[in-house]
Amino acid sequence: MADEIRPGRDYAPAARRWVTAIVAILVLAGLASWAWRQPFAARWRIGWELSRMPPARALPVPVDGVGARSIAATFGAPRGRDRRHAGIDIFAARGTPVRSATLGIVVSIREAGLGGRQVWVLGPGRERYYYAHLDDWAPGLHAGGVVLAGDRIGAVGDSGNARGTPTHLHFGVYGRQGARDPLPLLRGDAHDGD
Repeated sequence: MADEIRPGRDYAPAARRWVTAIVAILVLAGLASWAWRQPFAARWRIGWELSRMPPARALPVPVDGVGARSIAATFGAPRGRDRRHAGIDIFAARGTPVRSATLGIVVSIREAGLGGRQVWVLGPGRERYYYAHLDDWAPGLHAGGVVLAGDRIGAVGDSGNARGTPTHLHFGVYGRQGARDPLPLLRGDAHDGD
C-alpha cells in the first residue's frame, strides 16, 4: 500500500483577498483623512470640534471699543407685559464693527422680527450666539460659513424693534437650558452652573 501524498492546502487566494481588503481600507482611510482637512469639510470639522468643546466661560466683548464694565446688567429685565430681556444691550455708534465672540458656524442670517438684522452663530458646547439690531452684515458672511473669534459679522445699528432708539447690539447666548446672561462671560467671572 503506497502512501498517498495529499496536496497542501492553497492559502494564496485567501491571502490575496485579505491583502486586497487591507489595502482598500488603508486607501479609504487615507482619502477620508485628506478630505477631513480640506476647506470644503471645514463646516463639519468645526461642528465636530464645537460639539466636543465645553460652553464658553469667558468671552471678549463683541463690539469694538466697548469695555465689559461699561455694559449695563439688563438680562432678565421686563420688556413689555409678556416677556423678559433674554440678552444684554451693548451701546455704540452706528457702524461700529460687531465681531464673533467665538469660533462658530453661522446658522442664520436674516432680517425679521424683533431683532431686525440678525446673525445666529453655533459656538462651543453647541450654544447659540445671537447678534441683533445690526445695521448691516459683513461682506461674504453666509449661513453655513465658519467664523473665527474676532471675525467681523456686522455693524451696530437699530434695526427691528430698536428702530429709533440709541444704536446698540443686542447680544444673547442660548444653551440647552435656554437664554443665559452673557455679561458674566464678558467680564470673565462666569461660575459653574451659570
